[in-house]
Amino acid sequence: MTSSSSGESSRLVWIDGAYRPWAEATVHVLSHSLQRGSLVFDFMSVHDLKTSAIAGGAPRGASIFRLREHVERFFRSCELMGLPIEQSPEQIREAIRATVRKNAGARAVKISAYFASVEIDVVPVDTRVTVAIAAYDPKADIQDRFVEPPPEKPQFLKLWIEKERANRRDDIVPPQAKVAANYASPMTAKTRAQAEGFDEIILVDEDGHLAEGPTTNLFLVDEAGELLTPPGTKVLHGVTRSSIIEIAKAEGITVREAPVKPEAILGAREAFLTGTNAGVWPVESVDRQKLESCPGPISTTLRNRFQRVIQAEDPEFTHWMTPAHD
Repeated sequence: MTSSSSGESSRLVWIDGAYRPWAEATVHVLSHSLQRGSLVFDFMSVHDLKTSAIAGGAPRGASIFRLREHVERFFRSCELMGLPIEQSPEQIREAIRATVRKNAGARAVKISAYFASVEIDVVPVDTRVTVAIAAYDPKADIQDRFVEPPPEKPQFLKLWIEKERANRRDDIVPPQAKVAANYASPMTAKTRAQAEGFDEIILVDEDGHLAEGPTTNLFLVDEAGELLTPPGTKVLHGVTRSSIIEIAKAEGITVREAPVKPEAILGAREAFLTGTNAGVWPVESVDRQKLESCPGPISTTLRNRFQRVIQAEDPEFTHWMTPAHD
């Protein structure tokens, strides 16, 4: 059950080692994290592996996809933003597993690190960092509670290349940091694009090369049939991104990381985005120009194998699933 008699979720949120009811997992409106956008976070998926076809050693029950990699990225983001975390990576991993166990039916985990103190300056005086872990079902606990539910996720994407601002630059907060402030500019850009009938945007770097979506990484299949993705120096180190690169290599597909000009995706055989929520999400058109195929054969192959992987039905990658229970 995720609902209480008041309509609020009955989930429990881990905050600095103690569990608090969902409605009490709050922070002051004048906290540094809210006023300055300094909150660092990571987001990972949870899968109920009841029907895994692999015998011997495959995880069962609630399992977290690539837990170790997500926690490593979380600590790296905190390092980049100067948030000192008291807990060790191992302690955080165990706290995540415990929080999933406490919240039956959870489909996602979001971990946050933030300055909870009320501050008046850009640099906080109180540098104690609060860590919070929420394990929940995004649909049942959040989306279904809206008066007007969000629109259904389209099967294929209509992309818009953001042209007003270079959101991925070397002289600002690096995209490798999953910090709240990094999502403000993409939010306004995506809002404009959605008003024009697009589903998602692709951000560009200061040289005009394609980088990534606000919460996704970009892949395309070039004329030679190779898989091409922007280099990691310009994009978030997506866990799904790295997973797809490894899966593609296992499939014998050549993968290149290189700068991608806008005309490259317009002439691509196929393209797709990747992310924790997106999985492998095929692109139908870019700037209203249809791509050669959607979904293309490589997109389909990778999407189907990725689905097997996250259900622990692929023996080559079952080690990516971490059971919540011992």
